[in-house]
Amino acid sequence: MLNRPGLFGTILVLQVACAIFFVSDIVLALFRVPIDPVPWRYRELMEIGAALGLILGVLLGALLLRASLQRTRAVEQALRAASGAFMELVDERFDDWGLTPAERDVALFALKGMSIAEIAALRATSEGTVKAQTNAIYRKAGVSGRPQLLSLFVEDLMGEAMAPAA
Repeated sequence: MLNRPGLFGTILVLQVACAIFFVSDIVLALFRVPIDPVPWRYRELMEIGAALGLILGVLLGALLLRASLQRTRAVEQALRAASGAFMELVDERFDDWGLTPAERDVALFALKGMSIAEIAALRATSEGTVKAQTNAIYRKAGVSGRPQLLSLFVEDLMGEAMAPAA
């Protein structure tokens, strides 16, 4: 029901008509514009119809909000799963390369795009120590620099995403 654009359009048109009915009634009364009287039965039916149209719009809005929140939750869960998968891949690679705990920290900061100075400040070490650790990481990973290190993980993720489902 929530995936029918025609239904949305119909309800939107109904909502606009209801709003015009109520607003025009108020504006005409405010400016004392003379209008021919409408028999009270018809007037009551029009007001009931307009009120029902507005209520229907509120209910549809609530349903759409609920569906949107459910989609948002699903996307957030998928993002958490992807983030977890990435960290599993990072840990697996770090194990394969035999990185020390200090090198793991430096490698994670490097993957996040931090500079040598920022990493040194965060780890409370000298920039020379961080440079030595990054060189050890690059040597163990078989790459020549940060862009190549990052590309190893991107290739792994793209490879998994492009692999046919079993």
